Amino acid sequence: MSLKLLLGTLVMLAGGLLTGTARADTTCTTSAPVTAAFGNITNAAGSPTVTTTSFTITCNTTALSLLATASVRACIGIGVGTTGVAISPLRRMTNASGDPVSFQLFTNAAYTNIWGLTPGTTPGPLVVDLNYSVPLLTGGSGAVTVTIYGRIPAGQTLAAGNYSTSFSGADVRLQYAFNEVLLGTATAPAACTTTAGVAGNKTATGGFPFTVTATVLPQCSAYVTTDMDFGSNAGAITSNIDRTSTIGLTCLNRTAYNIALDNGLYANGTVRRMRHTTNSAYFIPYELYRESTRTQRWGSTANVDRVTGTGTGSAQVLTVYGRAPPTSGPVAAGSYSDQIKVTITY
Repeated sequence: MSLKLLLGTLVMLAGGLLTGTARADTTCTTSAPVTAAFGNITNAAGSPTVTTTSFTITCNTTALSLLATASVRACIGIGVGTTGVAISPLRRMTNASGDPVSFQLFTNAAYTNIWGLTPGTTPGPLVVDLNYSVPLLTGGSGAVTVTIYGRIPAGQTLAAGNYSTSFSGADVRLQYAFNEVLLGTATAPAACTTTAGVAGNKTATGGFPFTVTATVLPQCSAYVTTDMDFGSNAGAITSNIDRTSTIGLTCLNRTAYNIALDNGLYANGTVRRMRHTTNSAYFIPYELYRESTRTQRWGSTANVDRVTGTGTGSAQVLTVYGRAPPTSGPVAAGSYSDQIKVTITY
């Protein structure tokens, strides 16, 4: 009789072990992604620019029993970033001057699902499930690698500069719910926000900080120059002959540039000269200046006598101020000319 009761007690205890709920803890962490670098992007690009970066979410559960399992449903959320104003339709990053570049982060390689922050909203966070065994002696863990897909839309009017925005703190949020069972397969929580009927629910922020970067290179184009014509003069030049010409260019907004003028084909030292078209022994000296008072020579030495400027994204016209000074004697009749090389550096 005693033996039968003892066996019955053992069977009841065994049944309790097989059907009892788990008493363990689950913690999920994330690795830090590397910078999502778009690299060099082009003003008014004809096609989008894309990039990716990846990180891993790892969940660990302390030891339960020989055949225990755990199931985790996690929401990985990304916010607006340090320079953003909205998640949708487009995020943005800025350069040092506050100029924007619009971009977006997606959860899929087709670039159709915008990556959001808050569960239950649109766009929402990425949802991932982890299921793994939890052995008695060592506990268990599961890991999933996720990829952030970034894209910059084509056709944007951009300014030159280095652009970035950072995601950290509350902008990178991990919320997860988990179930644990001592035998069989744990069922996934209905949502990462579920708090009732699950083994636990946790939220962590700042776990996977990352930065998005892009560079818009300086650019100038659409160069147009006009000739400088000193006109006609009879005999010696007795007073200054002042004329102008122009240099036109269009540079990307924020593009710093400088313009150098060489000394021409027939200079005597640093004195520019026009040469007679048929008799190479005759010259008329002249000079080119950066301003209308004609006191600042326009040359080719960096940080000394070049003209500097900053692009606006629209056409800009700079004036070259020329002067042919009085000559010391008669000037041979005929036509005189010179050719100046214009060098634009940006």
